[in-house]
Amino acid sequence: MHSLSAIDAIRDDFASLDDWEDRYRYVIELGNDLEPLSPEAHNDVNKVRGCVSQVWLESEPKTNAEGESTLHYRGDSDSHLVRGLIAIAIALFSDRTADQMLAVDAVAVFRALGLEAHLTPQRSNGVRAMVERIRTDAAGLKLRAI
Repeated sequence: MHSLSAIDAIRDDFASLDDWEDRYRYVIELGNDLEPLSPEAHNDVNKVRGCVSQVWLESEPKTNAEGESTLHYRGDSDSHLVRGLIAIAIALFSDRTADQMLAVDAVAVFRALGLEAHLTPQRSNGVRAMVERIRTDAAGLKLRAI
């Protein structure tokens, strides 16, 4: 089973921050640490529809130590806050098998972090669009493995 250390660290950090201004700053910092997305990857294939901001998610098929197919994600946005939301999504989904990705309840995680209640409806719709894109990728990975 894949370690959830990245998302566990984010949960712990969120729990240690008392006010939302600090949490927003933290989300922006997470976005600053994203693996870079190449200029060529800022294309229509990787663009996530349904987001107010520009969002790109690139997936790269890989094989884990157990020989299972996984997807590695990189992402970018023209919004600092959205880059942080991408970082949280990547912590949830990247480098996991299709079954592991499909088992993640991202909405529950964002709700548990308190993000759902503190994002505008447009940002929440964008998060859902990112998650649906990743779930579609995972379903495609699963079909290729059959």
